[in-house]
Amino acid sequence: MWEELDPYLEEYCKALGLDVKGKEYFTLLGEYSTKLIRRVILKEAGADTPDPAGLPARPPVMCAGCPHRGVFYSLSQIPGLIVSGDIGCYTLGALPPLNSIDTCVCMGASVSMAHGMNKAGKNKVVAVIGDSTFIHSGITGLIDIVYNNGTSTVIILDNSITGMTGHQNNPTNGFTIKGEPAKQVDLKKLCEAVGVERVFVADPFNLKDFTALVKNEVNIEEPSVIIAQRPCALLKSVNYGSSYSIHDENCRKCGMCLRIGCPAISKTPDGTFEIDGTLCDGCGYCTNLCRFNAILRGGEQA
Repeated sequence: MWEELDPYLEEYCKALGLDVKGKEYFTLLGEYSTKLIRRVILKEAGADTPDPAGLPARPPVMCAGCPHRGVFYSLSQIPGLIVSGDIGCYTLGALPPLNSIDTCVCMGASVSMAHGMNKAGKNKVVAVIGDSTFIHSGITGLIDIVYNNGTSTVIILDNSITGMTGHQNNPTNGFTIKGEPAKQVDLKKLCEAVGVERVFVADPFNLKDFTALVKNEVNIEEPSVIIAQRPCALLKSVNYGSSYSIHDENCRKCGMCLRIGCPAISKTPDGTFEIDGTLCDGCGYCTNLCRFNAILRGGEQA
């Protein structure tokens, strides 16, 4: 019997009196590799599948149109900022080119860790946490910030869904896990109810205003919450319209558009830049970075 992680099925079958074997052949630690499975099942010692040749690299990256991209690009523009991260698809903000998360330990820890760093003398600290994760295990950390006279800034990434585990509903979007209507938790009122007086709802795709808001709040000596509100790009209700493209005659090849890490934007071998229309969902965030009017929606004129 072969199952990853704990031997749940194996122990259940043994409790029923069945003669099964599992973990004596397979490890309790780490993932099951093709080499391990071939050795145990096929008895091929040292066998392994060869690496496929010629496949392009595919680093972990946030989806095209992801609202979290706007948050992390803004955070990357603030010198000296420490970002306490959390568990979710937004943890990808730690990777290049955004490089915007400094810590990540466990679900709900970002808020309490930011508070701890603040109490240890670090002033420019923000915590980032998803809306569903905040409901799950972040509220208590925010209460501790208020109760213990902290000054941390918490950014709640409100994308209207639980993105990291498959788009389950949660108490902040007004539907049960089965999709039935339910009472919707108002994040702004909730934060105010635990004692946070500075609570803001902001669009992370408004680069200038969102960055200015974060800069202001990390320099104020009292707790604050910024609710970065924009829905997940993969929700069926989200439709940004037609995709964008890069007009070569306007493009100065500065590479600014690559700094947001959108998988739809790439640099070609000949040094030009392009947007893959099959990946671009038309969110338009990249237009915040282009100063030369080179990124236009399909059908627009340069």
